[in-house]
Amino acid sequence: MNSTSAKASLYELRLVCPQNQVETLSDALQALDALSVSVEDADAHTDAEQALFGEPGMPAPQDGWERSVMLALFSKESQAIEAGRILRAQEFFGDCRLQGITAIADQDWVRLTQAQFAPVEITPSFWIVPSWHQLPPSASQSIVLDPGLAFGTGTHPTTRMCLVWIARHRMPATVLDYGCGSGILAIAAAKFGARQVCAVDIDPAAVQATIDNAQHNQVTLSAGLPELATGQFDLVVANILSSPLKVLAPLLCSLTRGRGRLLLSGILERQAQELQAAYAPYCPLEILDTQDGWILMSGTLG
Repeated sequence: MNSTSAKASLYELRLVCPQNQVETLSDALQALDALSVSVEDADAHTDAEQALFGEPGMPAPQDGWERSVMLALFSKESQAIEAGRILRAQEFFGDCRLQGITAIADQDWVRLTQAQFAPVEITPSFWIVPSWHQLPPSASQSIVLDPGLAFGTGTHPTTRMCLVWIARHRMPATVLDYGCGSGILAIAAAKFGARQVCAVDIDPAAVQATIDNAQHNQVTLSAGLPELATGQFDLVVANILSSPLKVLAPLLCSLTRGRGRLLLSGILERQAQELQAAYAPYCPLEILDTQDGWILMSGTLG
């Protein structure tokens, strides 16, 4: 067993196991008081590396890697050693291997995590800025937004294209953000002049994130579950995925005022014709922007 004697605050137990033992080992490690358990591809960066996740909205091609590395953190070295001893004695451990225990040097984990997130430029004058960063000198407009559980920090092409469009257009009086995630698009609409903004999501955590982020950015909007969206809006923004966008076509169009605009994202380039066909009974869709294989589409209701 490899163990270091360096001063440490945490100890990492490293295991290699086949796919069918990952869940069992995860449960066992948590029962043995592991602070956290993570799983990685044991063949990463080799010719045997396997892609695990499919495209957004598509099922994963497989449930897990053929061989996985499991990393379990413990607060004491004695706990990690005892966990390894107990696991090796179990019948299910037969095809698994204990690689060692490593001391993790004491570090400022919060500072290291924050360092991964820098301000995001949407336009030269419009930035998304984490709360621990100073505002860039060129920013005349900004959204303060910390990475969290809800989707939408401005870094993904689908979110960025929507933000760029909002920043470059005069916002109408009423805006609906359907599938609001962090609330970033709703907040941007309010910052750029919309007088009434409604943000809805099926995830209560996203609704709460939107409420918190709106307060932090000193904008007024209403946020809730989808049933909150009633009446019609001048602009309806939906940055979700192509499958729900197709299903929601009648609803989103019914929520858009006559001569109002739909702004749709979360769509891959190859899915453009599918979306155009789904919305054809209500309005023609055109591609406004393309970035890294994703597209932004828009339509105007008759």
